[in-house]
Amino acid sequence: MDIHCIQTGIFRVNTYIVPIGDGKCFIVDPAACRFTRDTEKFSAYLDSLGLTPSAIVLTHGHFDHVSGLKFLREKNPDIPIYIHKEDSPMIGVNSGEVQGRGLEAMGYEVFIPSVSELPEATDFLSDGKIIFDQWKVLHTPGHTRGSCCLYNEKEGVLISGDTLFYRTWGRTDFEGGSEVQMVHSLSRIRENVSSNTLVYPGHDYFGFELKEGM
Repeated sequence: MDIHCIQTGIFRVNTYIVPIGDGKCFIVDPAACRFTRDTEKFSAYLDSLGLTPSAIVLTHGHFDHVSGLKFLREKNPDIPIYIHKEDSPMIGVNSGEVQGRGLEAMGYEVFIPSVSELPEATDFLSDGKIIFDQWKVLHTPGHTRGSCCLYNEKEGVLISGDTLFYRTWGRTDFEGGSEVQMVHSLSRIRENVSSNTLVYPGHDYFGFELKEGM
């Protein structure tokens, strides 16, 4: 499976473009926004692939992973947005207030307008749900309450968001994070995902085998 990655946004998020046949794709964690001036870069990359986005999937709701929602909705007004219900307050009409708490604590107040009044979720991810025929949702709280991974057992691919990185895992000290839940989620991944599965995390190095990364 050809999963395409483009790094955009305030913290160079790995935004994935995942083909699902018939010239369509879903987009995971869009980060390109006008603040970081990479919307055109993203559009050009998507056009070069000849793919039309049919859905947006958010592995969690943190500001750096959702800042491209406005831009994508402007270009694709009817595109559905998937997120776990626990993280859904981080997008929608009150997103500026919710995201602002974390951004102010980090000294990034200047970014609040970029994640204010974001589009609402249109569908919710839940543990065990199958989306786009072969992608299974694994609810993996720890980084946030609603963090999720997407597992395609047939293709041997895990899109892990900020739950699992190469030889490390996501932070648990943000609002809604939990070290106990993270340990449990990582154990679930070890037990339910094949060790030779290729892992595509939310930042940095991607495409490594699970057994190499854990």
